Amino acid sequence: MLKRKIDWLWQNRVLQHILFWLAHVVFYGVLYGSFEDHYRQYFIEELLYLPGKIVFTYFTLYFLLPRYLLPGKYSSFFGWLFVSSFVAGLLQRYVAFNYDYPYYYPEALKDPFFYIPKIVKMFVAIYPVTFVAVAIKLLKYWYANQQAQQVLTQEKLEAELKFLKTQIHPHFLFNTLNNLYALTLKKSDKAPDTVLKLSELINYMLYECTSEIVLLSKEIKFIQNYIHIEKMRHGDKLDVDLRISGEVGDRKIAPLILLPFVENSFKHGASEELQHSWVKITIDVQPSVTLIKVENNKAAGHDVDRKPGIGIQNVRRRLDLLYPNGHELKIMNGEETFLVILTIQE
Repeated sequence: MLKRKIDWLWQNRVLQHILFWLAHVVFYGVLYGSFEDHYRQYFIEELLYLPGKIVFTYFTLYFLLPRYLLPGKYSSFFGWLFVSSFVAGLLQRYVAFNYDYPYYYPEALKDPFFYIPKIVKMFVAIYPVTFVAVAIKLLKYWYANQQAQQVLTQEKLEAELKFLKTQIHPHFLFNTLNNLYALTLKKSDKAPDTVLKLSELINYMLYECTSEIVLLSKEIKFIQNYIHIEKMRHGDKLDVDLRISGEVGDRKIAPLILLPFVENSFKHGASEELQHSWVKITIDVQPSVTLIKVENNKAAGHDVDRKPGIGIQNVRRRLDLLYPNGHELKIMNGEETFLVILTIQE
């Protein structure tokens, strides 16, 4: 309850403004009063001139600042500032001539009321507190703008990530359904098991991949199901070696990050030009790093200059967004092998 009251007081704008002006009066009252130990006089003078300072300051903050300075209308801003400063100087001169001078500086009454040097001195005396208030306001504008920019940037990144993730689904399903179609054409007995594995894959994508990160163990299980489908499709022509080392435990990773690399290895590695194809997948979980290697063989000279497909392009972008300074991706397209090495730092 006490913390709530303190937070309310701290966030109360009226109280903030009262404290600002109170601090101003106390600061200058003590500062000038200490010169000759006339504290009472200088506190009274600060209170006499305070209304003029308040009016000019708020006019600058809530009229000149948002209407002219922030939109970049500088000539209009300085024009209005000069006019309003002169008017404020006249008001302060009126207060001085009728309330301050008769009691504390009667000798100053010998000058006429409309005396330009004294009017200029009066409005210049307002500037320090006004500039402090303007600086605070500009800092608040800047901070609010920075916060808004961060929110917009975050929302943009989240929207882009969602878009990239949704692109993975149809791309993956298209390739997997092609695999299933190939099995049905061969009237393979493996087709029903493939459908079952496919349903598990779809279930994972629809219900497990909604969060930003998932357990690495679930991602590995997903990859194992996908490998099972590919092995049923290619049979003995394809060897798949999946090795997992280290403590998987509670290690987490962005969902479907591995899929494009694994899918790519089967798509381009299990070539009809090869009598025997192989795919090696290594997942090494180290204390602060997850190291992933996906390698496949290919026909000599085949696709050396091949450009990455949509899956690889998407995963590159997702890695940049999810691990901006915490990953390293190497893709080596050699004469006879294709190797992907992904390092993700915790």
